[in-house]
Amino acid sequence: MATCFVIQGFGKKTDFTDGRVLDLDASYAVIKEGVEGAGLTCIRADEIQHAGTIDVPMYQQLLKADLVIADLSTYNVNAAFELGIRYGLRPSATLIVAEECFKNPFDVSHIVIRRYKHLGEDIGAQEARRFRDDLKQAITAILANAQTDSPVYAFLPDLTPPWAKPADDQIAAPVSAPARVARGMQTFRPDETLSAMGLLTFESDNAFPQTAKANLEQAQAMLLAGDFSAACQLFQEIRKLRPNDSFIIQQLILATYKSEQPTPEAALNEAKAITQVLNPATTNDPETLGLWGAIHKKLWAITQQAGDLNESIEAYGRGFFLKQDYYNGINLAFLLEVRALNAFRAGEREEGIADLVLARRIRRDVIKYTEPLINKDYGPEKRYWILATLWEATAGLGDAASAEKWAAQARTLKMADWMTESTQTQIQNILNRQAEIALLNPESPAAKKKV
Repeated sequence: MATCFVIQGFGKKTDFTDGRVLDLDASYAVIKEGVEGAGLTCIRADEIQHAGTIDVPMYQQLLKADLVIADLSTYNVNAAFELGIRYGLRPSATLIVAEECFKNPFDVSHIVIRRYKHLGEDIGAQEARRFRDDLKQAITAILANAQTDSPVYAFLPDLTPPWAKPADDQIAAPVSAPARVARGMQTFRPDETLSAMGLLTFESDNAFPQTAKANLEQAQAMLLAGDFSAACQLFQEIRKLRPNDSFIIQQLILATYKSEQPTPEAALNEAKAITQVLNPATTNDPETLGLWGAIHKKLWAITQQAGDLNESIEAYGRGFFLKQDYYNGINLAFLLEVRALNAFRAGEREEGIADLVLARRIRRDVIKYTEPLINKDYGPEKRYWILATLWEATAGLGDAASAEKWAAQARTLKMADWMTESTQTQIQNILNRQAEIALLNPESPAAKKKV
């Protein structure tokens, strides 16, 4: 069966041009449906069983695959590099896709890029069907016509692909692959592996470990099941194979502090140390900033150190203003009121008022950015957290009617009890804090309850 190799990152990746996080695994699932619908076997690098470095089988796929699809979403440098290699190896059967907000940075306006629409962390069902069908049709047409789509071979038409067979009258006698290399001949056929040419060696198939994709899926299943210690150990092993993958590091950070081993504080400090690799002081990755904010928020809850509270506020603030998302924003508003109460208790009235005013502005912005998400085609869990955020934000602003409206919609989703209990506890903490602020400062917005 014909094969398609997909050039793409794994997991959730941040588009640093706008701060959006795209779940590339969700994108790949749709791409794979389209490829398989066209009758091809589909594979991505993390699905390849291999021992040692992934580079060898990856280069083989770039050479031998009947079709290559390159997803350039999030401006993935590795994907662009591998696309260039494919263009140099094969004159045809290469297709580029990208999320709709991708702006082509290359001076090659003639190259067609097929677009798909991402909702931020997922692709809606309707868009998934459209993109899948579009890919299927495009693949069928590309394989049927075999037209040159590589700019290398388009602009250098006399260039001979490395796998091209010589003309019949040039063949005097069969020449072994190692002999061709020894004579300086650079041509070989796509059905010949690099190992057959004597250039590379592989361990036996039974030595191949589980694929990176399978390991990652197992680790994420452990996270979802709440087995954080086991997930942490597996993410540590995956990181050895992919030490520079920010998504793997972020997942390891999450599993580490959630494990609370050997103690909650020790786990948080270990997660804090791991996060340093991602440069939290200067990063513009909202996911990293959200993790950094969560670590210091939890550390503050244990230690009550003002430095942890301020660090968490700064991280959530930077993440929110970069991404304009509800997670960073709602946590930022919550902690600003915490700091405001501390200021009023310390007699620092102006500092307290400043944080209160900012908290209310942030909540208004969170509502503005979050309300349009209600109509998106999200799953029930993500939809719940969107509704819970609106519930908390409106309750924090003293808008009881709107809070009850969002609460009613959230409850209809019938999520786990701990989710609604967590939201209700958070809101009650906010209301209790605002009541104390009102006693300490009767002129505050918390006392007047004006939206």
